[in-house]
Amino acid sequence: MNDGKPNWWSRPSTPPEAARIPTPPPAEEDDFPLQAPGPAGPAAPERAAEAPAGPRVDMTKQPAPASEAARPAADPAAGAAAAPETATTPLQATGPVQAPEPVAAPPVEAAPPAPHSEVGPPVAGPAPAAPPPLHAPDEYRTPPYGEPGPWAPAPPVQRPGAPSPVSPPHAVAGPHAAAPAPQGTVPPPQGPVPPPQAAWGQYDPWGAGAGAVPPPARKKSRRGLALVGALAFALVTGVIGGGVGAYVERNGGIGSVQLPQAGAGTSDRAPDSVAGIAARALPGVVTLHVSGGGSAGTGTGFVLDNRGHILTNNHVVDAAATSGDITVTFSSGETASAKLIGKDTGYDLAVVRVTGVSGLQPLPLGNSDDVRVGDPVVAIGAPFDLSNTVTSGIISAKERPITAGGEKGDGSDISYVDALQTDAPINPGNSGGPLLDGKGRVIGINSAIRAAGGSGEGDGGTGQAGSIGLGFAIPVNQGKRVAEELINTGKATHPVIGVSLDMQFNGDGARVGDKGKDGTASVTPGGPAAKAGLRPGDVITKVDGQRVHNGEELIVKIRAHRPGDKLALTLTRDGRELTRTVTLGSAQGT
Repeated sequence: MNDGKPNWWSRPSTPPEAARIPTPPPAEEDDFPLQAPGPAGPAAPERAAEAPAGPRVDMTKQPAPASEAARPAADPAAGAAAAPETATTPLQATGPVQAPEPVAAPPVEAAPPAPHSEVGPPVAGPAPAAPPPLHAPDEYRTPPYGEPGPWAPAPPVQRPGAPSPVSPPHAVAGPHAAAPAPQGTVPPPQGPVPPPQAAWGQYDPWGAGAGAVPPPARKKSRRGLALVGALAFALVTGVIGGGVGAYVERNGGIGSVQLPQAGAGTSDRAPDSVAGIAARALPGVVTLHVSGGGSAGTGTGFVLDNRGHILTNNHVVDAAATSGDITVTFSSGETASAKLIGKDTGYDLAVVRVTGVSGLQPLPLGNSDDVRVGDPVVAIGAPFDLSNTVTSGIISAKERPITAGGEKGDGSDISYVDALQTDAPINPGNSGGPLLDGKGRVIGINSAIRAAGGSGEGDGGTGQAGSIGLGFAIPVNQGKRVAEELINTGKATHPVIGVSLDMQFNGDGARVGDKGKDGTASVTPGGPAAKAGLRPGDVITKVDGQRVHNGEELIVKIRAHRPGDKLALTLTRDGRELTRTVTLGSAQGT
């Protein structure tokens, strides 16, 4: 039946009726509107309403998919069975529904009654005219009968990429066909209402699914920008600083070249250090230049007292013994002439004196009997005329018997020394110089070296070999006694036992000769040896328990003592070992 009103179960409302529904105003920001279901469709015909078994229309059922509603029914009979009264499920839109373009509705023929209905008994006869709606349109669009009111929340904004399906103008009747939703209705919510968005756009339920208003762009953190800037600044300054530093290091500076140097420090040194010892001893050490008798030489000496007495070696000043010149140069560079006071070839010691010199600094004397092997020592002299030369080492041995001199051939210039051995470098020109202990005291007088050629000689010899670490010094105890005698009397005395030794004896020990010099007795009558009971042919093997291997060693051991000292001599006679005590006598030196 076509009475000019649209059938809501067959196609959407015509434009005249859609135009009558006013457009709802947009929701305000402060509104909290609720979702409203679409308006109920027109009531079923009166015959359907009067049927006792006719069920109510269920608005909560889910609509059939749009694809099935638009697909024509495969079975014509099934399509005819779908009566207007039996449509139970309205089509629920999944998004805003766009109003279709105005199309003239063709006359609708009444569909033949369906043999069976899905929700009610069979209905026979033509479909009556549609009654008026159960409820008049709500002027204020109050849910659930009208459109969303001003307090209803707007549905979620649809994204542009997912437009809502729109029902076609004509729906194909069938068992699976769903009735289209009335024009302008809003489907009920499908789930919990989402929380309000940060920004709301203008909601148009009849629009084409406009995209959501994009959230405002998040501002970049100023703190992050500051950190990035700080890192960039540090990187740039580091590169620049590294380049400048490399340039400065390579070129010594941007401007003129300036070399690094330690700041000014103190010049003081520990008193027991080599520097401390040298600083105190150098003012008392002198260099001697001697000429006379067609020869010249250089040696060293040291100041004994404030009267100007200087101790040195005999072989240093031997050239000026009868006539010649001796010049003394102090460490300050001041020079003065010196006079020979006395000398002794047996001890290789001599004393000279300077006059008219003030500010002399005598060196303190130590005790050579207290020296031990390994003690540190410092030697000062003028090796090869290089004055004020300081070397250091240790005491490498004690009581080392050596002989020096002998250039005259008669033995009158041979010296016998019970020496201190040191590895402190001593070279020609060091002779007569002091050998100092760790406290700066004189413990020896440097006298001889062992050259690489094997000869033991003083610096006055013909050899000019350098140090090989074997230097020898006269013990200061012996030098002190001799120096005192030379200063007081001009001569030194030697301790003797009153025997003549066989220097050609090849056995172990010192043998008393059968005869003395010029055919005299080998044992001086009334002398120390004669009083002790020594006889010609006796072999002396020990002196105070110390072993002697030849005649030179016996002389050295005896001369290491003073006249009047008593010595225990161990000897062998006719295969027997005997011990005799001897009191040393005195002889004038030369």
